[in-house]
Amino acid sequence: MKTVRLSSETKNNLLAGLLKRTTDDYGDYEKIVKDIVNDVHLRGDEAVFEYTKKFDKADINEENIRVTDAEIEEAYNEIDKELLEVIRRAIKNIRDFHAKQKRNTWITTEDTGIILGQRVSPVEYAGVYVPGGKAAYPSTVLMNVIPAQVAGVPNIIMTTPCNAEGKVYPMTLVAAKEAGVTEIYKVGGAQAIAALAYGTKSIPKVDKIVGPGNIFVALAKRLCYGHVSIDSIAGPSEILVLADETANPEFVAADLLSQAEHDELASATLVTTSEKLAGEVSEWVDKFTAKLERKEIIEKSLENFGVILVADNMQDAIDAANEIAPEHMEIVTANPWDIMTKIKNAGAIFLGEYSSEPLGDYFAGPNHVLPTNGTARFFSPLGVDDFIKKSSIICYSEDALRAVSKDIQMFAKSEGLTAHANSIAVRFKDEQ
Repeated sequence: MKTVRLSSETKNNLLAGLLKRTTDDYGDYEKIVKDIVNDVHLRGDEAVFEYTKKFDKADINEENIRVTDAEIEEAYNEIDKELLEVIRRAIKNIRDFHAKQKRNTWITTEDTGIILGQRVSPVEYAGVYVPGGKAAYPSTVLMNVIPAQVAGVPNIIMTTPCNAEGKVYPMTLVAAKEAGVTEIYKVGGAQAIAALAYGTKSIPKVDKIVGPGNIFVALAKRLCYGHVSIDSIAGPSEILVLADETANPEFVAADLLSQAEHDELASATLVTTSEKLAGEVSEWVDKFTAKLERKEIIEKSLENFGVILVADNMQDAIDAANEIAPEHMEIVTANPWDIMTKIKNAGAIFLGEYSSEPLGDYFAGPNHVLPTNGTARFFSPLGVDDFIKKSSIICYSEDALRAVSKDIQMFAKSEGLTAHANSIAVRFKDEQ
């Protein structure tokens, strides 16, 4: 990995480079996706079936688009039973963590005749998109479905691509069943997002769509936003390790590569106060890369978006980490808890040398759907809050309204909204 001294210039260059990984200049992709979304909106199922045949080579129709109980049972027979137990243990951890996020409706009353409150309720329909083109992603199923279930969403609709034979990865189906998905449909890509956003004869319209996907899925979510709520437009994966001279270079190198292997646009950054550690980590990165299966992807990722920044002191290192606002941040220092109190921007924070990033991806419980591309400055991980909505509750007695009626009328008139003022005044016209 290339190593540079941390300065305002190198930090700014790094930030500019990271932001280049995603762009609004999608060119022809945007037109293709817009055409697909509009077509599904207009023609519904017919368009969905045609695009599934075109892109996935599968003959899908009204009779077989929905995954059946028999197909799920078949999936259970095909997956490794030990893996099933691992999935179940992960589900418990994820559910226990998200259960602590759940909000409750509240009401307050005052002796003056005022009742105020907030009602918390789940959305009626949540749509979960799960990729399926080149691999199975059961962890993605769990992380997107379980918060919705904890929130109390009654209908969790999942879409995922099938193969040419109309089959979905067994691990995906089992994870969906275990997590509590209501219905599963065999459709992927932009056509799946459009179907969830607008509804078709076969696929119900949802209130919110969550889940990752390729550029076609991301663009479709952006185009459908407003007709339906979405989680976010996810960018390439990223990790930043903040370390001092006490860190184990072998561990740090392994953790950096755990994200670099995702794709060629993934970023891996080490910010350290130790030149010795920087050199040792770079050597371990080379050793690991030479024998890892996704060597070519890792090499391109590190070449374009991999860097070791050597800072003069820990405060400079912390400041750089906060400006980068990474998706995943590992703190591997003599006192990681102290450093953590100074971190303002990060999607997930991993403390100590035995809190490796993959722990969060699969098993610990916190969600692995995280803000990317610097958006941890203002976005949060996917959670229960993403699947609820809040309604304000207001109830005033006659005496309570009378006490503030003149204040409200004055406020309304100051804005030129006399009908607002009148709606208060008319209730007390005999008292004027």
